[in-house]
Amino acid sequence: MEKHDEGRIGVVAALVRSTFLTNAVYAESAREYGLTSQQGQLLCVLMAQPYGMSELGAMLGLAKSSLTGLVDRTERNGLVQRRPDPHDSRALRIALTRKGSELAAEFYAETCGRIENLTTGLAAADRDTLADLLGRVVQDNKVPVVFLEPGEGARS
Repeated sequence: MEKHDEGRIGVVAALVRSTFLTNAVYAESAREYGLTSQQGQLLCVLMAQPYGMSELGAMLGLAKSSLTGLVDRTERNGLVQRRPDPHDSRALRIALTRKGSELAAEFYAETCGRIENLTTGLAAADRDTLADLLGRVVQDNKVPVVFLEPGEGARS
């Protein structure tokens, strides 16, 4: 283990602890919108475009049975719908309903604001550096786009 002065922590602990922090903020936001964290993730992913079940499973890191249950529950709440895939008559794509799209937009904006507030103690240059470094880690590890950059619009 590395020893750090002045309360500094190493990169591993910093990344893991920041994940816990971000997940806690995300979960709190989801609860306030009557969602589970996974439902919030699903809505945010679908803001970009409809996806097939296998694509969603890979993006969200869920097994088929878990994803089916998540989609079923979210569909019962009127937030998503299953649509035929225009390129494969045997497949379905999961898309936001109008109600789901409105809730996703509100939830997304609120969650972005809360996560942005985590860095208010940093100078603008430090926030830019943090974004650059984390962005490189995410890109180098080929993390799927599961959360749009604030200001990016949905694609059809």
